[in-house]
Amino acid sequence: MVSMRKTLTTLLVLLVTSSATAQEVARTAPGSHSARRPTATSPLPADLLPYPQLKAGERAPLDLWRYAGRCGSSFGSPELPMSWDRWVAFHRRQKPQLMSDVQRYMAGRFEFHGRAIAGATMSGGRKPVMAGPIARLPAKVESWERLAAMTPEQMRRDDVFPFKPLAHPLHTTAHMVFPDGWVKAHPEHARIDVDHDVPEQYLPEFPPPMFLSTHKELGDVTRGKEVTLANYYGIFDGLLTAEQMEGLKELLRPTPTTWFNHTTHRVTAEPSTGVSCMSCHVNGHTNGAFELAPDSRPNLARLRVDTPTMRGNYQLMQLSSKRSIRSMDHFSEVEEYFDGDPGMMQSIGPRAAQRQVTNRMGDFNAILDFAPAPKLGPLMRLIPSKATDSELRGEAVFHGKGKCVVCHSGPAFVDDYMHDLQVERFYRGRPEGPIKTFPLRGIKDSPPYLHDGRCPTLADAVEFFNLVLELRLTKQEKEDLVAFLLCL
Repeated sequence: MVSMRKTLTTLLVLLVTSSATAQEVARTAPGSHSARRPTATSPLPADLLPYPQLKAGERAPLDLWRYAGRCGSSFGSPELPMSWDRWVAFHRRQKPQLMSDVQRYMAGRFEFHGRAIAGATMSGGRKPVMAGPIARLPAKVESWERLAAMTPEQMRRDDVFPFKPLAHPLHTTAHMVFPDGWVKAHPEHARIDVDHDVPEQYLPEFPPPMFLSTHKELGDVTRGKEVTLANYYGIFDGLLTAEQMEGLKELLRPTPTTWFNHTTHRVTAEPSTGVSCMSCHVNGHTNGAFELAPDSRPNLARLRVDTPTMRGNYQLMQLSSKRSIRSMDHFSEVEEYFDGDPGMMQSIGPRAAQRQVTNRMGDFNAILDFAPAPKLGPLMRLIPSKATDSELRGEAVFHGKGKCVVCHSGPAFVDDYMHDLQVERFYRGRPEGPIKTFPLRGIKDSPPYLHDGRCPTLADAVEFFNLVLELRLTKQEKEDLVAFLLCL
């Protein structure tokens, strides 16, 4: 009898727990605004909502641009909201439906048709560049030109702006989400809770080539290989200085991070040594992994950010999307891996990189070069004898009607400023604020575009700026501008 009562009690607890979990998932489904009552905050604008109170691992609305204010503490905890066994079981139940909903959401925003631009490949020559635009226009708008004819106020009123921000698929846990191609090569980075939400065709080639400013004659020094701790010495011995070799080694050395580590505070099935700088910046470029910027709280307010390339960083003075980090050695010191919470290091383990080591990491970073651009002359203008008529017309738009050169000038096509595009003029949402201008040299190698990837193709990026800057470019001018961008 005692044994039977214990069994019945256990079953009752499991049923209640399962029911509570199901109700929680239903309340926090994408687009749902009925999550738990939020903490009181300062008054918000009438068209914004207070953030819901959610725990790590619980689903958040995918339209997080509609939310604002304060929510929870600035400080994280190394403790999971449940036991490890329950954490794993919870995500194994939640992940299939979560990713189904996320893919449905992404398919509603973008038409991932997989069509390429004829003759256009990334710098490694192995992956085609995708054609666009693929952002879906609202049913009530006939064409991109018709949309561009509307005022910002009209777009906002009719809710037809197609380039609203993207959230992390699991914004409460967040952290790095690696593309399928990377996970296939590195299964230790497969997550139990979420997968990448952008098709592989719309991400950088893997592995990408690596170009050195000190050995331009060699082209891709990796010869199509991914640089790893196991092979870097053989590839670079005799090409780098001893100091640069040490910096590269440290960029390749995995360290424990908030959710990729040896503790139970992780999102991988098995403990791991963590990730390295080049887990995302593979071969000094990018594999398209995304994360949340560590520079804001609450967690739900953090911006989704795609991994930028490290190519050509020697030309830049702004090395973070929202903060003014002004040197590569400083950037190497910042505890990005801990989501802006150095207190987590006490439980998970510090990177423990001394200043002289981060300097050497920065020194290797400083010789990563852009991919060759054979149609550009020394002053970064097209060589007429090598360019097509469309490319030359696109260059004229870039320097003229398109106003691109206002923010994208110089050898890297970047002004090294942060700009507030005031995109919230076009939709009801939280102001996005100033964002770093990204260089356009080698831009065809780094899809998707904008800090959060909301513009999957170059054509989408052109449409975005045509709307936001109210340029009124013609269809031909936009096509020519894309042709020019492919030359950079």
